[in-house]
Amino acid sequence: MQSDPLPDTEHISAHLVEDGHVLRILLNRPRANILTLEMMGEISTVLKTHRNDPHLRIVLIRGAGGNFSFGASVDEHRRDVAAELLKVFHTFIREIAAYPVPVAALAEGRCFGGAFELALCCHLVFATVGTRFACPEIKLGVFPPVLAAIGPLRLGGALAERMMLSGTDISGAAGERLGFVAAVFEDADIETRAMEWIRAHILSLSAHSLRVATRVSRMGSGILAALDTRLEEAERAYVDDIVGSHDGNEGIEAFIEHRTPVWLDR
Repeated sequence: MQSDPLPDTEHISAHLVEDGHVLRILLNRPRANILTLEMMGEISTVLKTHRNDPHLRIVLIRGAGGNFSFGASVDEHRRDVAAELLKVFHTFIREIAAYPVPVAALAEGRCFGGAFELALCCHLVFATVGTRFACPEIKLGVFPPVLAAIGPLRLGGALAERMMLSGTDISGAAGERLGFVAAVFEDADIETRAMEWIRAHILSLSAHSLRVATRVSRMGSGILAALDTRLEEAERAYVDDIVGSHDGNEGIEAFIEHRTPVWLDR
């Protein structure tokens, strides 16, 4: 797989491969690959740089070290920065969802919280037999706005509600049965096998036609509309009803301090 490395950054590495038809982005802060504000900014910069490349056919996002990502930074969920984090994260999520060529998540190991919400916005998701998808935010006294907004569209209403209200996870195989995951591979082979799938199904296609089809499919799916009004409403509820609450802050602080939260139910 030919590789044309792009300038190094602190939190990610990016390469153009397959003669420039594939943009490969590696979340390079193992083992957790936390989606900090800085990492999201670096990803966004790379995506903007190649957004109008007429020959680009697909973007791959993978986590280094055996995990896709544990999600957004818990420290950045604290009261004084939570609203800013949500604003930046939701702008980033909308950028992924509306990207003009397909974006594929290569999700192995843990794909939790904001990382799972990122995968929900991708056009294609590949997983391994060991992948676990979850949004455990409710266990920290908060909730995942993106899952609330588009989970029913991507997973079905009942499963999205169960995952949101309980924080329980699903496997890569379960995601494949739902149609959310395109294919499940052995843990060690995800990128090799995913590239075989992409060469067979994507790289021989017209990049121009892919762009038109990607745009129209996202219009028809309702995902972009949901990431507008529904996500805006969920974000407002988070800021108005969670950020200032006792339990929303207690859950975050308890997680950071490695202790059991003390809920006051308010």
